[in-house]
Amino acid sequence: MNKPVIGVLGASGAVGRAAVRELRTLGHTGLRLGGRTASALSAVAEEDPAGHDETVRADATAPDGLRAFTKGCDIVLNCVGPTYRLRAAVASAALAAGAHCVDVAGDDPAAEDLLEAGDPALDGRTVVLSAGALPGLSSLLPRWLAGQGLDGAAALTAYCGGLESCSPTVAHDLMLSLTSGGAGGAAYGEALAAVRGGHRVSRVLRTAEDTGHEAFTGRVAVQPYLSGESERLATVLGLDRLDWYNVHPGPAVRALLNVLPGRLAAGEDPDRLAERLILAADLDLAGRKPYYVMDFALSGTASARPATAGLTLRAASSYRLTAAVGALAVDAVLRGEVPAGVHFACDVLDPHTVVTHLRAHGAADLRLTGAAAGAEQVEEGVL
Repeated sequence: MNKPVIGVLGASGAVGRAAVRELRTLGHTGLRLGGRTASALSAVAEEDPAGHDETVRADATAPDGLRAFTKGCDIVLNCVGPTYRLRAAVASAALAAGAHCVDVAGDDPAAEDLLEAGDPALDGRTVVLSAGALPGLSSLLPRWLAGQGLDGAAALTAYCGGLESCSPTVAHDLMLSLTSGGAGGAAYGEALAAVRGGHRVSRVLRTAEDTGHEAFTGRVAVQPYLSGESERLATVLGLDRLDWYNVHPGPAVRALLNVLPGRLAAGEDPDRLAERLILAADLDLAGRKPYYVMDFALSGTASARPATAGLTLRAASSYRLTAAVGALAVDAVLRGEVPAGVHFACDVLDPHTVVTHLRAHGAADLRLTGAAAGAEQVEEGVL
């Protein structure tokens, strides 16, 4: 049986290059590497000890280039953006070529475009969206945590953020998320909102510009932010309360984020603002070690008594986390573990498989507390 052809679009970018390494770790070789710069793609291909990877110049914004890249692929892993500008362009090209698709982002806008065009399940094809760190891992980890020592979950508090470089794609998507990225043409999420009584409630929480949190180094700013993914997570886990905070350890990035909506509304050039975001991230990172943290505290019941389970993930890079989830989604689709149709990664990937991979391959350090720590010790003892 011939090996499946896996196309990685954006293979020379921060996420794409890491995704190629993750795919090789999972045993996938002979990859088709796509991107706009031939020399950068060649550098990625040279990392393949067997030398079986091929490089193809491809621009996600050029339909002809996308068609040429996706033709002959069995599955395409999309690692390029800006996500909310491309929407379902890459996934649609993959489907037209008879291939499956995994997108490390995509989110609700891509899902809506795909379903409006016709359910890919009718042709036996699979599309997995939001297969990254946030969204993606941000929902997979709480689902995994809920199964560690708790009989039932009632409330979740999450803190996610870090200190790292900002890619052009991330910079542009951050700005686009202020007005798009959510379902039905809405913004990606709502600041200050939270889940109460199982439903979104506006302006419940407050921003803290200078505070501390044990999972983060030094003083940080925290902003409450409720996304569509988080709301769906609350429904899946049956949560009564959910408080989600984006954490900003760097003062330069935080200062720019405070004025960003106003600058965009005043008509300032988005490309120039993206350059300022990239520079601000570099200023915050100067002389400091990059890191990314996801911290979750889940309360509920264990043996009919109130209990709390905690999980803190610490990684050197959110880009590698995104790459790992994307590669695992590709692997799951090729193994036939994901049904045909359009899915979000958190709904179809096995959380235990994801956590095991992150631990086994050094992508992240995971620390458990409370009921979760006790449950894992028992499991290890049984094994």
